Amino acid sequence: MTALLSVSDKNGIVAFAKELIELGYEILSTGGTLKTLKENGLEVLDVSSYTQSPEMFDGRVKTLHPKIHGGILHRRELQEDVKVAKEFGIKDISLVCVNLYPFKETIEKTDDFDEIIENIDIGGPSMVRAAAKNFQSVLIVTDTNDYKEVIERLKRNENTLEFRQAMMIKAYEHTANYDCMIANYMNARFKGGFGNKHFIYGTLVAPTRYGENPHQKGAYYEFDKFYSNDFKALKGEISFNNLTDINNAVKIASSFGTSPAVCIVKHANPCGFAIKETLLDSYKEALKCDSVSAYGGVVAINGEVNQELAEEINKIFIEVLIAPSITKEALSVFENKKKIKIFVCGGEYLKFPKDKYDFKHIEGGFVLQDSDSVGENEVRDAKCVSKLEATKEQKRDLEIAYKVASLVKSNCVVYVKNNAMVAVGMGMTSRVDAAKSAIRKAQEMGLDLKGCVLASEAFFPFKDSIEEAHKAGVSAIIEPGGSIRDDEVIACANELGMSLYFSGVRHFLH
Repeated sequence: MTALLSVSDKNGIVAFAKELIELGYEILSTGGTLKTLKENGLEVLDVSSYTQSPEMFDGRVKTLHPKIHGGILHRRELQEDVKVAKEFGIKDISLVCVNLYPFKETIEKTDDFDEIIENIDIGGPSMVRAAAKNFQSVLIVTDTNDYKEVIERLKRNENTLEFRQAMMIKAYEHTANYDCMIANYMNARFKGGFGNKHFIYGTLVAPTRYGENPHQKGAYYEFDKFYSNDFKALKGEISFNNLTDINNAVKIASSFGTSPAVCIVKHANPCGFAIKETLLDSYKEALKCDSVSAYGGVVAINGEVNQELAEEINKIFIEVLIAPSITKEALSVFENKKKIKIFVCGGEYLKFPKDKYDFKHIEGGFVLQDSDSVGENEVRDAKCVSKLEATKEQKRDLEIAYKVASLVKSNCVVYVKNNAMVAVGMGMTSRVDAAKSAIRKAQEMGLDLKGCVLASEAFFPFKDSIEEAHKAGVSAIIEPGGSIRDDEVIACANELGMSLYFSGVRHFLH
């Protein structure tokens, strides 16, 4: 029995090779793997000695040889293949352990294209694909986490066809992921990220009980290792819909750095947001915006949840609580609440990945775009187009309203007063209707909008929205501008004594 070991990730390879040798395998190896194994006192056959063909071109060519690929690919059940293998002295390579050159790690640390090119593996994928193709006879191992199970199965004589089939699928996923990464990188470097092909690939984290509805299957995947490493469940099982709501809640709550922000989301849209002196005060103020919709919602806390805050949250039914951390005392508050789900992510504050690209499924394909975000100085650099400038306090409220609006479904308007959202209108076909809906909800909640500020994610096409805002008590507005009636909108703001700012950037979210 011969095992071919050629890995870039050397973690666990020595112990794995030792176990294989004890099981009677002869070890074939190359380059750095060969050196590592020999330095640890293992008897290993150099691939170059076996093939009688030296490594060439700085290691670019070493395993691309009939004695390697013939050893992997020949069909053991065909007498003619076995005869040819014997004739040419080709060993029966029945186990192949390969992981690939660290392309991802390389592009993350350098922009040196020569170095990047040299970290595109050629021989590795070829061996992986060959072994996977011949899984009827060959066991392919591409994941260091599988070493233990492989050894245990070999010891128990459980190297079954079903197991080799599972490892085959994993191997093709490994090479497909690798090729997708390279293709996307080259398109990003030479075609602005939008080439003739674009690949979306992820790793399964876990299935969900179902999708958006019970009759739909569901699961969630990760691009990197965020959900595996930085996202943990403390209580309850996450659902498909939980994940989409958490995504929006955390994106909003974490948009204000280390501020003690709290965001409440229901059905993907915020129904409460505030930044006060403490997280407890922030939560109380956020809840005031729409305590009815908050029932059964998702609460994102940008800081540690202590017992006092937990007791306040526990006064109503919240389906999901997510924070960077939660104390033991706070966790115990929810012990008897069967339906609440609690998750943590980040360190001292909420942390979420920031993906470079955003895509949405459409029937028959998908649309792809650069991810949207509010620029660091976008609000600060917004142009005051009215006669009256906003106060320092109003500018802070405008920033909150604008950032929240950028993450609310269009058409939307967001009203903020004293660092807390007091009204929100979202997902409407008319911006005026969104404004009216928000005001009506605020009135139902008994909230005073007088002196609040307003943000819109897109321009106001007519002055009627400004007039509605003034009736509600809005004192300052921020919007992108760009309407053919901007002059009319500006004149209306001046006539009504309101501050008006144009950011110059639209933030539609459909």
